[in-house]
Amino acid sequence: MISALLWGAGLGVGLWALAVWLFPPRPPLRALVDRLHATPPPPPILTADSDGWALRVGKPFVKPLASLGLPNRRLRGDLAVTGKSVQHHLAEKATLALTGLLLPVLVELVLVLAGLGLSWEVPAVAGLLLAVGGFLLPDLTVRQEAERRRANFRHALSAYLNLIRVLLAGGAGVDGALSDAVGIGRGWAFQQLRRALITAHITRTTPWATLGQLGTELDVHQLSELAASISLAGTEGARVRASLAAKATALRTRELTDAEGEAQSATERMSLPVVMLFGGFLVFIGFPALAQVLGGL
Repeated sequence: MISALLWGAGLGVGLWALAVWLFPPRPPLRALVDRLHATPPPPPILTADSDGWALRVGKPFVKPLASLGLPNRRLRGDLAVTGKSVQHHLAEKATLALTGLLLPVLVELVLVLAGLGLSWEVPAVAGLLLAVGGFLLPDLTVRQEAERRRANFRHALSAYLNLIRVLLAGGAGVDGALSDAVGIGRGWAFQQLRRALITAHITRTTPWATLGQLGTELDVHQLSELAASISLAGTEGARVRASLAAKATALRTRELTDAEGEAQSATERMSLPVVMLFGGFLVFIGFPALAQVLGGL
């Protein structure tokens, strides 16, 4: 029964992959026409890395996986935040899936050579499970890394807002305050802000436009709100210091709330090992007495 199911699943996946390779899905005509008449988007501010051994090993599988619509739009945004290209991500997924699929087979060959071979169903099932896990593991890693970078960026943005507010109070202009404040900070977040301002200078666009684009690429709406506030100060002469102070306070409040939530979550996670340790201690104390009682019956 299990053998028939595994052979049928493998045959079905193979036929489906062959059909996708022979007849790749084609976009509708309306999408192609809209693509011809659409204005080209601005160049992205976030850069992506496309190097590594995983890309070289899994490069033949990049196009078939991309033709299936992988990765989705949300994961593409997470990849942009982490600085990993789509090709690198797909190649890593394929490499880990192949590694998980072949690892049980290699272990089985070693056991066969040692005279301890198992039935073929065990490495087949283990290989499929490890292949699925290896295929999904890069997605989970990218999502966690993207959330960590967004949290660090919000923390740096709060300091950036305070620096801009101090420079504006000292009589600096909007453009000068943005450039001088970003030159003080260090780290990945200030590096991206500095790249956005350099892009604005090179392309001769307003700095708040590139900051808004960076906020969209990072999916950090606080930066988009900052760009909107600064645009009012740059185009209409609005007083922006009070708005920046309110935004910085809101960011600090959110960071404190997130820190308290993470601390409470860590405390709840620690309660389970304590309960298990207490239960083991009770079993360690009560088992000899229980054994003596049962032995005397």
